[in-house]
Amino acid sequence: MKLSDVVIKNLPAPASGNKITYDDDVKGFGVRVTKAGARAFILNYRTRSGLERRYTIGSFPDWKSGPAREEAKRLKQQVDVGADPMGDVAAARDAKTVADLCDRFEEEHLTKKRASTSRDYKALIKNHILPALKNKKVAEVEFSDIDELHRKISKGAPYLANRTVAVLSKMFGLAIKWRWRADNPAKGVERNDEQKRHRYLSIAELATLTKALAEHEDQQAANIVRLLLLTGARRGEVQAAKVGSVRHQGWRVDETRLDHEAEDTAPRPPLRPCPATPRRHPCRRREGSREAWRRPVALRVPRPRQPAPDRDQKSMA
Repeated sequence: MKLSDVVIKNLPAPASGNKITYDDDVKGFGVRVTKAGARAFILNYRTRSGLERRYTIGSFPDWKSGPAREEAKRLKQQVDVGADPMGDVAAARDAKTVADLCDRFEEEHLTKKRASTSRDYKALIKNHILPALKNKKVAEVEFSDIDELHRKISKGAPYLANRTVAVLSKMFGLAIKWRWRADNPAKGVERNDEQKRHRYLSIAELATLTKALAEHEDQQAANIVRLLLLTGARRGEVQAAKVGSVRHQGWRVDETRLDHEAEDTAPRPPLRPCPATPRRHPCRRREGSREAWRRPVALRVPRPRQPAPDRDQKSMA
């Protein structure tokens, strides 16, 4: 029979389950009636791979028989050229979300980073990225979503906003590699201007620090601080320095620890070894100098008054 609005309205409800009545004009097109009396238009079709599908077009009377029949014809034309309407619905339902992307990013990418970098990235993800985007499908995130998040964070912490976009850009770059989407929505977001800030010790502070270092109980930690002051190297580079890296022309910093490609040779200060320094294994990394530096009572260095910190400088955690 040809399905019409009158015919569909008068179809009896089955005693249990549901019953489908098919249309004579369009193969596979029909109306499903449930025990409760609910009516909906459906289309049965077979994909090119031979998989049988049933696609629900919409409920009656929201959809009338005429428009539902035309929609069925349109879907059948798509199936004829290889499309799978029901497969597209299932794929959209099961598509990866930003929360899934964050999980894989932490498991596969952050495990290769330093502990401090991993900690900072996880804080950004937890405090800013997930609250804003976690339920969005990875393929549905747009440039406007990233730009809006950047502008929102920029109101209170412009530098942190830049870090957030950088992390998102890396995440979506990996999403392209993992074939979760085809482009990077974080590309092109205009970053906030950043200015490097420097803090130099005054003559009085240097004198106080020098005296405190001379009286410090752990002279190896004190020597690390002295070398930091003389070379401007990073604390981790000094801690990991080996005897073999100190040569006549200077101290050769291990290039694997640098963020840039070129080697870095720090000038060797013309100082004699401190006899009070306990000798340690030359290849063993010194741990704990951070704690020594953070003990202002032990170092007895008065902390100068600082202006209220910018929100950017607060911990991302």
